[in-house]
Amino acid sequence: MALQGESVSRQLHAAADDVNARGGLFGETKIEIVDFDDQLSPQQGLIALQSAVGQDIRFVTQGLGSSVGLALTDAIAKHNAREPDHPVVFLNYGGLDPDMTNSKCQYWHFRFDAHTGMRVDALAEYLRRQPEVHKVYLINQDYAWGQSVSRAARQTIPAKRPDISIVGDDLHPLAKVKDFAPYIAKIKASGADTVVTGNWGSDLSLLVRAGKDAGLNVQYFVLGTALKGLPTAIGRAGDGTLKVVVPWVRDAADADSARFADEFKRKTGDDWSFEQFRHMLRALAVASNRARSVDPVAIARSLEGLRTAGDTGELRMRAQDHQLFNPLYVATLARAGSKGVSQDWENSGYGWRAEATIDPKAIDVPTTCTMTRP
Repeated sequence: MALQGESVSRQLHAAADDVNARGGLFGETKIEIVDFDDQLSPQQGLIALQSAVGQDIRFVTQGLGSSVGLALTDAIAKHNAREPDHPVVFLNYGGLDPDMTNSKCQYWHFRFDAHTGMRVDALAEYLRRQPEVHKVYLINQDYAWGQSVSRAARQTIPAKRPDISIVGDDLHPLAKVKDFAPYIAKIKASGADTVVTGNWGSDLSLLVRAGKDAGLNVQYFVLGTALKGLPTAIGRAGDGTLKVVVPWVRDAADADSARFADEFKRKTGDDWSFEQFRHMLRALAVASNRARSVDPVAIARSLEGLRTAGDTGELRMRAQDHQLFNPLYVATLARAGSKGVSQDWENSGYGWRAEATIDPKAIDVPTTCTMTRP
Protein backbone atom coordinates (compact mmCIF):
# COMPACT_ATOMS: atom_id res chain seq x y z
CA MET A 1 0.00 0.00 0.00
CA ALA A 2 3.06 2.30 0.15
CA LEU A 3 2.45 3.33 -3.49
CA GLN A 4 -0.78 5.00 -2.36
CA GLY A 5 0.90 6.82 0.52
CA GLU A 6 3.71 8.15 -1.65
CA SER A 7 1.22 9.48 -4.21
CA VAL A 8 -0.88 11.07 -1.44
CA SER A 9 2.19 12.88 -0.08
CA ARG A 10 3.06 14.34 -3.50
CA GLN A 11 -0.51 15.46 -4.08
CA LEU A 12 -0.90 17.01 -0.62
CA HIS A 13 2.32 18.98 -1.03
CA ALA A 14 1.15 20.20 -4.46
CA ALA A 15 -2.23 21.30 -3.08
CA ALA A 16 -0.47 23.23 -0.30
CA ASP A 17 1.87 24.88 -2.83
CA ASP A 18 -1.20 25.95 -4.83
CA VAL A 19 -2.85 27.56 -1.78
CA ASN A 20 0.43 29.24 -0.81
CA ALA A 21 0.83 30.64 -4.33
CA ARG A 22 -2.61 32.22 -3.95
CA GLY A 23 -1.61 33.97 -0.71
CA GLY A 24 -1.72 31.18 1.86
CA LEU A 25 -3.73 31.61 5.03
CA PHE A 26 -4.70 34.85 6.74
CA GLY A 27 -1.79 37.26 6.98
CA GLU A 28 0.06 35.38 4.22
CA THR A 29 0.94 32.50 6.53
CA LYS A 30 2.20 29.61 4.43
CA ILE A 31 1.08 26.01 4.86
CA GLU A 32 3.93 23.59 5.57
CA ILE A 33 3.36 19.85 5.12
CA VAL A 34 5.24 17.56 7.53
CA ASP A 35 5.07 13.85 6.61
CA PHE A 36 4.68 10.94 9.03
CA ASP A 37 4.21 7.25 8.13
CA ASP A 38 1.41 5.51 10.05
CA GLN A 39 2.21 2.19 8.27
CA LEU A 40 -1.55 1.55 8.03
CA SER A 41 -1.47 0.81 11.79
CA PRO A 42 -3.56 2.56 14.46
CA GLN A 43 -0.70 2.09 16.93
CA GLN A 44 1.84 3.70 14.59
CA GLY A 45 -0.67 6.43 13.84
CA LEU A 46 -0.90 7.32 17.53
CA ILE A 47 2.90 7.40 17.79
CA ALA A 48 3.01 9.75 14.78
CA LEU A 49 0.34 11.94 16.40
CA GLN A 50 2.38 12.20 19.62
CA SER A 51 5.41 13.24 17.58
CA ALA A 52 3.39 15.86 15.68
CA VAL A 53 1.93 17.30 18.88
CA GLY A 54 5.42 17.34 20.38
CA GLN A 55 6.50 19.53 17.45
CA ASP A 56 3.56 21.89 18.13
CA ILE A 57 1.83 20.89 14.89
CA ARG A 58 -1.79 21.96 15.38
CA PHE A 59 -3.43 20.63 12.20
CA VAL A 60 -3.32 16.90 11.39
CA THR A 61 -4.55 15.22 8.22
CA GLN A 62 -4.93 11.50 7.45
CA GLY A 63 -7.11 9.40 5.20
CA LEU A 64 -5.72 6.03 4.08
CA GLY A 65 -7.27 3.59 6.55
CA SER A 66 -10.34 4.34 8.64
CA SER A 67 -8.90 2.20 11.45
CA VAL A 68 -6.08 4.73 11.79
CA GLY A 69 -8.49 7.65 11.45
CA LEU A 70 -10.77 6.35 14.19
CA ALA A 71 -7.79 6.01 16.55
CA LEU A 72 -6.61 9.52 15.71
CA THR A 73 -9.98 11.22 16.14
CA ASP A 74 -10.44 9.64 19.57
CA ALA A 75 -6.90 10.56 20.65
CA ILE A 76 -7.24 14.15 19.40
CA ALA A 77 -10.54 14.61 21.26
CA LYS A 78 -8.89 13.40 24.48
CA HIS A 79 -5.81 15.57 23.94
CA ASN A 80 -7.95 18.67 23.40
CA ALA A 81 -9.97 17.95 26.53
CA ARG A 82 -6.75 17.65 28.55
CA GLU A 83 -5.01 20.63 26.94
CA PRO A 84 -7.69 23.11 25.85
CA ASP A 85 -5.06 25.81 25.36
CA HIS A 86 -3.23 23.72 22.74
CA PRO A 87 -5.96 22.09 20.64
CA VAL A 88 -5.36 20.07 17.47
CA VAL A 89 -7.73 20.09 14.46
CA PHE A 90 -8.16 16.83 12.50
CA LEU A 91 -8.69 17.37 8.75
CA ASN A 92 -9.80 13.98 7.42
CA TYR A 93 -9.26 13.65 3.66
CA GLY A 94 -10.28 10.00 3.20
CA GLY A 95 -11.10 8.04 6.36
CA LEU A 96 -14.59 7.07 5.17
CA ASP A 97 -16.11 5.05 8.01
CA PRO A 98 -19.53 6.73 8.58
CA ASP A 99 -19.10 6.47 12.36
CA MET A 100 -16.57 9.29 12.24
CA THR A 101 -19.38 11.76 11.53
CA ASN A 102 -22.07 9.79 13.33
CA SER A 103 -21.72 7.91 16.63
CA LYS A 104 -18.01 8.81 17.01
CA CYS A 105 -18.19 12.39 15.78
CA GLN A 106 -16.33 15.07 17.72
CA TYR A 107 -15.94 18.82 17.37
CA TRP A 108 -12.31 18.89 16.25
CA HIS A 109 -12.80 16.45 13.33
CA PHE A 110 -13.76 17.62 9.81
CA ARG A 111 -14.16 15.20 6.88
CA PHE A 112 -13.53 16.36 3.30
CA ASP A 113 -14.53 13.27 1.33
CA ALA A 114 -17.85 11.45 0.98
CA HIS A 115 -18.22 8.65 3.53
CA THR A 116 -19.41 5.12 2.81
CA GLY A 117 -23.12 5.84 3.10
CA MET A 118 -22.86 8.80 0.74
CA ARG A 119 -20.85 6.80 -1.81
CA VAL A 120 -23.26 3.88 -1.71
CA ASP A 121 -26.16 6.32 -2.11
CA ALA A 122 -24.40 7.77 -5.17
CA LEU A 123 -23.90 4.28 -6.57
CA ALA A 124 -27.52 3.26 -5.90
CA GLU A 125 -28.70 6.45 -7.62
CA TYR A 126 -26.61 5.51 -10.66
CA LEU A 127 -27.83 1.88 -10.61
CA ARG A 128 -31.45 3.04 -10.83
CA ARG A 129 -30.67 3.82 -14.47
CA GLN A 130 -28.74 0.60 -15.17
CA PRO A 131 -31.39 -2.08 -15.89
CA GLU A 132 -28.74 -4.63 -16.93
CA VAL A 133 -27.64 -4.98 -13.28
CA HIS A 134 -29.55 -7.77 -11.50
CA LYS A 135 -27.18 -9.71 -9.22
CA VAL A 136 -24.59 -7.98 -7.03
CA TYR A 137 -21.72 -9.61 -5.15
CA LEU A 138 -20.05 -7.68 -2.30
CA ILE A 139 -16.36 -8.23 -1.51
CA ASN A 140 -14.50 -5.96 0.91
CA GLN A 141 -11.49 -5.67 3.18
CA ASP A 142 -12.19 -6.83 6.72
CA TYR A 143 -11.75 -3.61 8.68
CA ALA A 144 -13.88 -0.58 9.54
CA TRP A 145 -14.15 0.82 6.00
CA GLY A 146 -14.82 -2.48 4.22
CA GLN A 147 -17.34 -3.56 6.84
CA SER A 148 -19.19 -0.25 6.45
CA VAL A 149 -19.33 -0.70 2.65
CA SER A 150 -20.88 -4.15 3.12
CA ARG A 151 -23.52 -2.88 5.57
CA ALA A 152 -24.45 0.17 3.51
CA ALA A 153 -24.63 -1.74 0.21
CA ARG A 154 -26.90 -4.44 1.69
CA GLN A 155 -29.29 -1.78 2.96
CA THR A 156 -29.25 0.87 0.24
CA ILE A 157 -28.97 -0.90 -3.12
CA PRO A 158 -32.06 -3.16 -2.69
CA ALA A 159 -33.99 -0.20 -1.25
CA LYS A 160 -33.47 1.82 -4.45
CA ARG A 161 -33.56 -1.19 -6.80
CA PRO A 162 -35.77 -3.89 -5.21
CA ASP A 163 -35.22 -6.14 -8.24
CA ILE A 164 -31.48 -6.40 -7.49
CA SER A 165 -30.35 -9.44 -5.48
CA ILE A 166 -27.28 -9.43 -3.22
CA VAL A 167 -25.90 -12.88 -4.10
CA GLY A 168 -22.73 -12.84 -1.98
CA ASP A 169 -20.96 -10.88 0.74
CA ASP A 170 -17.30 -11.63 1.56
CA LEU A 171 -14.79 -9.94 3.85
CA HIS A 172 -11.08 -10.70 3.52
CA PRO A 173 -7.94 -9.64 5.44
CA LEU A 174 -6.59 -6.18 4.60
CA ALA A 175 -3.46 -6.19 2.38
CA LYS A 176 -2.70 -9.87 3.06
CA VAL A 177 -4.42 -11.82 0.25
CA LYS A 178 -1.99 -12.69 -2.57
CA ASP A 179 -4.36 -14.90 -4.59
CA PHE A 180 -8.01 -13.93 -5.04
CA ALA A 181 -8.83 -17.00 -7.15
CA PRO A 182 -10.93 -18.67 -4.39
CA TYR A 183 -13.03 -15.50 -4.02
CA ILE A 184 -13.40 -15.19 -7.80
CA ALA A 185 -14.63 -18.81 -7.94
CA LYS A 186 -17.36 -17.95 -5.43
CA ILE A 187 -18.36 -14.86 -7.40
CA LYS A 188 -18.52 -16.87 -10.61
CA ALA A 189 -20.62 -19.60 -8.99
CA SER A 190 -23.09 -17.01 -7.64
CA GLY A 191 -24.06 -15.87 -11.14
CA ALA A 192 -23.30 -12.24 -10.26
CA ASP A 193 -23.22 -9.70 -13.08
CA THR A 194 -21.81 -6.94 -10.85
CA VAL A 195 -19.22 -6.72 -8.06
CA VAL A 196 -19.35 -3.85 -5.55
CA THR A 197 -16.18 -3.34 -3.52
CA GLY A 198 -14.47 -0.85 -1.29
CA ASN A 199 -11.10 -2.47 -1.98
CA TRP A 200 -8.16 -0.22 -2.77
CA GLY A 201 -4.48 -0.57 -3.56
CA SER A 202 -3.12 -4.04 -4.24
CA ASP A 203 -6.32 -5.65 -2.90
CA LEU A 204 -8.22 -4.08 -5.78
CA SER A 205 -5.77 -4.70 -8.62
CA LEU A 206 -5.20 -8.34 -7.59
CA LEU A 207 -8.97 -8.90 -7.36
CA VAL A 208 -9.69 -7.59 -10.86
CA ARG A 209 -6.71 -9.35 -12.42
CA ALA A 210 -7.78 -12.65 -10.85
CA GLY A 211 -11.24 -12.13 -12.31
CA LYS A 212 -9.78 -11.59 -15.77
CA ASP A 213 -7.60 -14.71 -15.47
CA ALA A 214 -10.70 -16.75 -14.56
CA GLY A 215 -12.82 -15.31 -17.37
CA LEU A 216 -15.21 -13.63 -14.93
CA ASN A 217 -17.62 -11.44 -16.90
CA VAL A 218 -18.83 -8.75 -14.47
CA GLN A 219 -18.84 -5.00 -13.92
CA TYR A 220 -16.83 -3.74 -10.94
CA PHE A 221 -18.04 -0.72 -8.97
CA VAL A 222 -15.25 0.60 -6.74
CA LEU A 223 -16.11 2.89 -3.82
CA GLY A 224 -12.60 3.70 -2.57
CA THR A 225 -10.50 6.62 -3.86
CA ALA A 226 -6.91 5.30 -3.64
CA LEU A 227 -6.55 4.43 -7.33
CA LYS A 228 -2.81 4.89 -7.85
CA GLY A 229 -1.38 2.07 -9.99
CA LEU A 230 -4.81 0.74 -10.92
CA PRO A 231 -4.84 1.40 -14.71
CA THR A 232 -1.26 0.09 -14.99
CA ALA A 233 -2.00 -3.07 -13.03
CA ILE A 234 -5.35 -3.80 -14.67
CA GLY A 235 -5.23 -2.32 -18.18
CA ARG A 236 -7.48 -4.23 -20.58
CA ALA A 237 -8.93 -6.29 -17.74
CA GLY A 238 -10.88 -3.22 -16.62
CA ASP A 239 -11.59 -1.57 -19.98
CA GLY A 240 -15.25 -0.58 -19.91
CA THR A 241 -16.04 -2.75 -16.88
CA LEU A 242 -14.24 -1.02 -13.98
CA LYS A 243 -16.23 1.91 -12.58
CA VAL A 244 -15.32 4.19 -9.67
CA VAL A 245 -17.19 6.71 -7.50
CA VAL A 246 -14.89 9.71 -7.13
CA PRO A 247 -14.97 13.47 -6.34
CA TRP A 248 -13.12 14.48 -9.50
CA VAL A 249 -12.60 13.41 -13.12
CA ARG A 250 -10.18 15.29 -15.39
CA ASP A 251 -12.54 15.73 -18.35
CA ALA A 252 -15.48 16.76 -16.16
CA ALA A 253 -13.48 19.38 -14.26
CA ASP A 254 -13.48 23.11 -14.86
CA ALA A 255 -10.60 24.74 -16.72
CA ASP A 256 -8.70 25.82 -13.58
CA SER A 257 -8.79 22.35 -12.06
CA ALA A 258 -7.79 20.73 -15.34
CA ARG A 259 -4.84 23.11 -15.71
CA PHE A 260 -3.72 22.34 -12.17
CA ALA A 261 -3.90 18.58 -12.84
CA ASP A 262 -2.01 18.86 -16.11
CA GLU A 263 0.74 20.97 -14.52
CA PHE A 264 1.00 18.52 -11.61
CA LYS A 265 1.52 15.63 -14.03
CA ARG A 266 4.07 17.62 -16.04
CA LYS A 267 6.11 18.32 -12.90
CA THR A 268 5.81 14.97 -11.12
CA GLY A 269 4.82 12.39 -13.73
CA ASP A 270 1.96 11.46 -11.38
CA ASP A 271 -1.76 11.73 -12.15
CA TRP A 272 -3.90 14.05 -10.04
CA SER A 273 -6.66 12.13 -8.25
CA PHE A 274 -7.12 13.51 -4.71
CA GLU A 275 -9.19 16.61 -5.47
CA GLN A 276 -10.34 16.46 -1.85
CA PHE A 277 -6.91 17.94 -0.93
CA ARG A 278 -7.78 21.08 -2.90
CA HIS A 279 -11.24 21.10 -1.30
CA MET A 280 -9.69 20.71 2.16
CA LEU A 281 -6.96 23.32 1.88
CA ARG A 282 -9.22 25.77 0.04
CA ALA A 283 -11.75 25.48 2.88
CA LEU A 284 -8.93 25.91 5.41
CA ALA A 285 -7.80 29.12 3.68
CA VAL A 286 -11.35 30.50 3.44
CA ALA A 287 -12.00 29.69 7.12
CA SER A 288 -8.72 31.31 8.15
CA ASN A 289 -9.40 34.47 6.14
CA ARG A 290 -12.93 34.77 7.49
CA ALA A 291 -11.73 34.23 11.05
CA ARG A 292 -8.83 36.63 10.42
CA SER A 293 -6.67 34.14 12.29
CA VAL A 294 -4.58 30.98 11.98
CA ASP A 295 -5.55 29.87 15.48
CA PRO A 296 -7.04 26.32 15.52
CA VAL A 297 -9.97 27.38 17.72
CA ALA A 298 -10.93 30.25 15.40
CA ILE A 299 -10.49 28.14 12.27
CA ALA A 300 -12.58 25.24 13.64
CA ARG A 301 -15.37 27.66 14.47
CA SER A 302 -15.15 29.20 10.99
CA LEU A 303 -15.16 25.79 9.24
CA GLU A 304 -18.53 24.88 10.80
CA GLY A 305 -21.25 25.51 8.23
CA LEU A 306 -18.76 26.93 5.71
CA ARG A 307 -19.91 27.29 2.10
CA THR A 308 -17.51 28.23 -0.66
CA ALA A 309 -16.96 27.67 -4.37
CA GLY A 310 -14.92 24.67 -5.47
CA ASP A 311 -13.70 23.65 -8.91
CA THR A 312 -16.47 21.05 -9.19
CA GLY A 313 -19.26 23.04 -7.54
CA GLU A 314 -20.16 24.39 -4.13
CA LEU A 315 -18.37 22.97 -1.08
CA ARG A 316 -20.62 22.80 1.99
CA MET A 317 -19.42 21.74 5.43
CA ARG A 318 -22.48 20.55 7.37
CA ALA A 319 -22.28 22.11 10.84
CA GLN A 320 -24.07 19.26 12.59
CA ASP A 321 -21.45 16.59 11.90
CA HIS A 322 -18.56 18.34 10.05
CA GLN A 323 -19.12 16.39 6.82
CA LEU A 324 -18.32 18.06 3.50
CA PHE A 325 -20.80 17.84 0.61
CA ASN A 326 -19.79 18.30 -3.04
CA PRO A 327 -20.62 16.60 -6.36
CA LEU A 328 -19.47 13.02 -7.00
CA TYR A 329 -18.83 11.30 -10.32
CA VAL A 330 -19.24 7.76 -11.60
CA ALA A 331 -16.35 7.13 -14.01
CA THR A 332 -15.35 4.17 -16.18
CA LEU A 333 -11.85 3.00 -17.08
CA ALA A 334 -11.55 3.34 -20.86
CA ARG A 335 -8.92 3.55 -23.56
CA ALA A 336 -7.13 6.91 -23.63
CA GLY A 337 -8.14 8.95 -26.65
CA SER A 338 -11.64 7.49 -26.79
CA LYS A 339 -14.61 9.81 -26.29
CA GLY A 340 -14.38 11.65 -22.95
CA VAL A 341 -10.91 10.30 -22.07
CA SER A 342 -8.23 12.87 -22.90
CA GLN A 343 -5.94 11.90 -20.02
CA ASP A 344 -3.72 8.79 -20.21
CA TRP A 345 -3.32 7.68 -16.61
CA GLU A 346 0.15 6.41 -15.73
CA ASN A 347 0.96 6.14 -19.45
CA SER A 348 -1.01 2.90 -19.33
CA GLY A 349 -3.10 3.62 -22.43
CA TYR A 350 -6.21 4.01 -20.23
CA GLY A 351 -7.96 6.81 -18.38
CA TRP A 352 -11.28 7.72 -16.76
CA ARG A 353 -14.50 8.67 -18.55
CA ALA A 354 -17.18 10.50 -16.50
CA GLU A 355 -20.46 8.60 -16.91
CA ALA A 356 -22.64 10.50 -14.44
CA THR A 357 -22.56 13.43 -12.04
CA ILE A 358 -24.26 12.87 -8.68
CA ASP A 359 -25.66 16.06 -7.15
CA PRO A 360 -24.83 16.58 -3.45
CA LYS A 361 -28.57 16.75 -2.69
CA ALA A 362 -28.88 13.09 -3.73
CA ILE A 363 -26.33 12.00 -1.10
CA ASP A 364 -27.35 14.33 1.74
CA VAL A 365 -27.73 11.42 4.13
CA PRO A 366 -28.88 12.11 7.71
CA THR A 367 -26.49 11.95 10.65
CA THR A 368 -26.85 10.77 14.24
CA CYS A 369 -24.02 13.05 15.41
CA THR A 370 -24.53 14.90 18.71
CA MET A 371 -21.24 16.59 19.49
CA THR A 372 -20.22 18.70 22.47
CA ARG A 373 -18.89 22.09 21.45
CA PRO A 374 -16.28 23.92 23.52
